[in-house]
Amino acid sequence: MSVLVFVDNSEGSIKKAGFEAVYYGSKTAKLLGSDCIVCTYGEIDNAILAALGNYGASKVVLAKNIKTNDNQVLTRFVSEVADKNNADTIIFPMGPTGRSVAPRVAIRQNAGMVSGVIAFPDIANGFSVKRNVFSGKAQGNYKINAAKRVLGIMGNAFPIEAGDGQASVEEWNGDAGASKVKVLEVKKAGGSVPLPEAERVVSGGRGMKGPENWGMIEELATLLNAQTACSRPVADMDWRPHHEHVGQTGIAIRPDLYIAIGISGAIQHLAGVNGSKVIVVVNTDPEAPFFKAADYGIVGDAFEVLPKLIASAKEFNASK
Repeated sequence: MSVLVFVDNSEGSIKKAGFEAVYYGSKTAKLLGSDCIVCTYGEIDNAILAALGNYGASKVVLAKNIKTNDNQVLTRFVSEVADKNNADTIIFPMGPTGRSVAPRVAIRQNAGMVSGVIAFPDIANGFSVKRNVFSGKAQGNYKINAAKRVLGIMGNAFPIEAGDGQASVEEWNGDAGASKVKVLEVKKAGGSVPLPEAERVVSGGRGMKGPENWGMIEELATLLNAQTACSRPVADMDWRPHHEHVGQTGIAIRPDLYIAIGISGAIQHLAGVNGSKVIVVVNTDPEAPFFKAADYGIVGDAFEVLPKLIASAKEFNASK
């Protein structure tokens, strides 16, 4: 048996979520006494793939002949690689591709599936994994009784440790079928780091009063080497692009630091950010729900607090 990890091709490179999934797969393989194998597709330099050995991969299977991220094509590819390598555990990072391909692979493999996994497996009594439930208010342990399992790994949930190692690279020349999807245009989200992978996030809500005031949010984010985000009403009013919307109906994130400015903290918003390691809230309303989830809170006007935070960040950066 083996553990198979799928990683996405991001313009010839691998994102942080991919490294996290490989590391998770290698730790899972060690628990099960098996090998960790990685599969991906498209044009990626062999040196990048071989370096996945630093995260515990023993072999990488590359399908250079797959030039598309069509979900059905990738499903057939991953399923065939799983069969060939006798994989009983298949792991996906929970990005857009993983969310679409993982359940399809689970059906093909007749496997039990759990998505949003936030802890390494417990094999003391079968095979169990942990995930958030009830919009993040609690955690549930899920025991998978099927002979095969598919796991979707939550981003930023596992600290990764790089070691020394080299994975062998094997080219896959199978037939995954023709793509039925024609891509007419690709519009990329802004920001140097995708929000699910960001370690720091500065987010604004309706308390910012209008898009013309977002310069302060952006300046603080730049000083903290953070990404910008927003609440749903802000995106709905077109103050900010929808790819910055975080929450239950937007993007779920788990950064090391989440700063919420002018956001009341409705349950839908909290569900998407309550996995953050440290939450800082700035709001004029001392009864705002967000303060109950915050590690640090400032009751005050954003237009008075933000300039002080920016000045402090500049002073801190200058002292380095």
